[in-house]
Amino acid sequence: MSSTTPSLSSRRRALQSTLVASLGLTALGTRAAQAAAAQERLMPAGASTLAELGQKLAAAPRRRDFKTTQMILQHPDEWDSEALDLVLAYAGKPRQAWDNTQLEGPWLNLMRNAMNAQIWSFKHPDFLAVSATHGPAHLALFDDALWAKYKLGNLTKGKAKTNVWIKTPPAADANPKQIEDAKGVYSPADNCIPVLQRRGAVFLACHNAIWELTGHLHAIGNNPDKRSHAEMAAEFTNHLIPGVVLTPGVVATLVELEDAGYRYIA
Repeated sequence: MSSTTPSLSSRRRALQSTLVASLGLTALGTRAAQAAAAQERLMPAGASTLAELGQKLAAAPRRRDFKTTQMILQHPDEWDSEALDLVLAYAGKPRQAWDNTQLEGPWLNLMRNAMNAQIWSFKHPDFLAVSATHGPAHLALFDDALWAKYKLGNLTKGKAKTNVWIKTPPAADANPKQIEDAKGVYSPADNCIPVLQRRGAVFLACHNAIWELTGHLHAIGNNPDKRSHAEMAAEFTNHLIPGVVLTPGVVATLVELEDAGYRYIA
């Protein structure tokens, strides 16, 4: 056999690699299609501008492969700048920015109530609610794997062993056309981040909150992999839940939101 002719085993490996890549792309496409279908199911009738924002945000890149980070982010590629720019430039009205800090407070319930009244009472289907999330509330933006590894439930004084704020309740499967269902999709029984995201709400994450939280964990020795502070902050950034938009700092971003015309809710 000529040295330039691929062997049977090498051709087989190439075919397997192509098949795996194809299956990976198919799975990725399937997940994207499922996410789009879930959002379309809960998007208010007539919310064309809000739906467009949702599609653009889903396509906007989120860097989650950090090896290290630093205290002050100085370059747009260190946060989700493209996604944040989309939120700042949103043309729909009205737009409301919530300063959410209390993990166990009524923040998700209040956002849901605001969305319900804006959409159906005041007839503003393109209303956008943005959660500027920091302080203890920021714990709700980390995935289950991080909660388990760092025992983040201990920071809630045992009130939550897992991230209950990202658990989708049975009410999410109710008929979205029945808007007055007291236990349905738009009711207090459905207060969770993923459902509000599907309805168009945007949750902003705070790099400063991540830096300070990991600094605290590092100082008390909650560091199973013996990482540096900068490496731990990078790991926490990489474990933000899907759809979240990382900012260089939420308090500063609130200024940008107000300058862009958002109503500020403390």
